Amino acid sequence: MSDKYILKDKEPVSVDLLTWAKWYEKADRSVAKTKKDGIIVSTVFLGLDHQWGDGPPLLFETMVFGGEFNGEMDRYSTWEEAEIGHKTMCEKVLSFRQQSEDADRNK
Repeated sequence: MSDKYILKDKEPVSVDLLTWAKWYEKADRSVAKTKKDGIIVSTVFLGLDHQWGDGPPLLFETMVFGGEFNGEMDRYSTWEEAEIGHKTMCEKVLSFRQQSEDADRNK
């Protein structure tokens, strides 16, 4: 089985290199993107399996850019898991930010 995937109706499909390259060149791989207070949480379809061991392919990634969680990342196997993971990461990052601001105000 190939480690290269494309999306068809939000479902990952294993494909050969040429099919993957043609699709990847023009694909919109974004699942979700949230920007707030200089922090970006981005979730994308990677198109390559990032599972380095046993288990289902890890094909989606959420990453934080900026703030206290800069560089934090989670990976998922399905579009639905990626949507949930994006929401969870946003809640974590923004909740921490709010708690920090509240603590600063109470000093």
